[in-house]
Amino acid sequence: MIHSLSGGVAKEYNIYDYAKVETKLGVFFFISDISSLKVGDVVEVCVKNQTVEGEVLRIDKNVSEQNFPISAKKLKKILKVKN
Repeated sequence: MIHSLSGGVAKEYNIYDYAKVETKLGVFFFISDISSLKVGDVVEVCVKNQTVEGEVLRIDKNVSEQNFPISAKKLKKILKVKN
């Protein structure tokens, strides 16, 4: 049966900015709410229950959670920019 005829609704996906950050504990992806964030910024993030500093290596802006290889539910947010 076609969902649109049975009253079904297509799932809505959130859009996020994803940042790849290098820390002393490794390289990790985070979600960013910081619109001014740029490559090279030093940020504070939480990794393995520790707050550490890291450098932003890459930013992917306005990406649907459906199109990113890591579930948004598993990612933490960048806490703040240190620069």
